[in-house]
This record gives sequence, structure tokens and C-alpha cells, in this order.
Amino acid sequence: MEQQPNDSALIQMIRDPQQRTRAFEWMVRLYKEQVYFHARRMVVDHADADDVAQNTFIKAWKALADFRGESKISTWLYRITTNESLTLIEKRKRVAGIPMDEVVHRLESHLEADEYFSGDAIQRKLQSALCTLPPKQKAVFLMRYYDEKPYQEISEITGTSVGALKASYHHAVQKIEAFLTR
Repeated sequence: MEQQPNDSALIQMIRDPQQRTRAFEWMVRLYKEQVYFHARRMVVDHADADDVAQNTFIKAWKALADFRGESKISTWLYRITTNESLTLIEKRKRVAGIPMDEVVHRLESHLEADEYFSGDAIQRKLQSALCTLPPKQKAVFLMRYYDEKPYQEISEITGTSVGALKASYHHAVQKIEAFLTR
């Protein structure tokens, strides 16, 4: 069995047109779970998360020849996943044309009926609280809280300053605490 490449070896493979397809296969193997779960936390729905993950890898494949390797592959994929998730959320809001309270209620109902969600009542309430956050604030919270990404990496993913990210995370925590204590 072929040895798993590290990030720098994978970047070298990407730069070689003859190894690019193999590099992409490794990339999917190594990062598909991270991409899916980041998308799942952002969009909540299993099928939507699958769509976002698939779109992420399609966009990554199309842009692979232009990947410069200035950031880690995981950072690049998180950026694509975050953007794809935000695009889907905005599209859903536009199409639905419903107030945020109704969106939260629908997501809570969806969580209760979701066969793939295995959380208890506390986790469901946290997920409901996350649904009330503005999408970009939610993305920052998820990457910092769940993925334990440093602010500098989140900055590279989102293109936002570290100071603004810290403020966004702080506001998200305050909103979640307020939601959980009501």
C-alpha cells in the first residue's frame, strides 16, 4: 500500500501535472471527513453537507493547477467549504424569504427528525443556538470552538483580520450563552 503523503509532499505532487490526479485522490481521502463535518456544522442538514462537500472538491479539482501552496491544503479546503456553505445558506434564505425565527424553528425541527444526528438535548439546544448566529459569525465560532483552529489560520480561511475574528467569536459566545440561559 502506498504511504500517505504529508502536506509538503502533496503540494509537490499537485505541482507535477503527471501526479496531480493522484494528489487529488489523496487530498479527498485525507480531508473528506474534515470537509464534510465543517459543512455539516455550517448547514446542519446531512444532504446539504454532502452537496457542499462535493462542490468543495469539484472547485478544488478545477483550481488544483493554480494552487500555489502558500497555505496548507486544509486551510485552502476550509476556505472553499466555508464559502460554499455560506453561499448555500444565503441561497436558502433568499429562496425561503422567511424571518430568522422561522428559520431557527425549522432547523430545530429538522434536527429532531434527523436520523444522522446523535446528540442529546443539550447538544440539540447548542445546535439551535448556533442556528441563530449570522452565518459568518457561525463559521468563525465553529472553526475556533469545534476545530480548535488558531485565529491566524481562520484569518487565512476567511480573509478577515485576527482582531475582527476575536470580536466575532466573543459576540458569538455571548449570543450562545444568552440563548442557552433563556
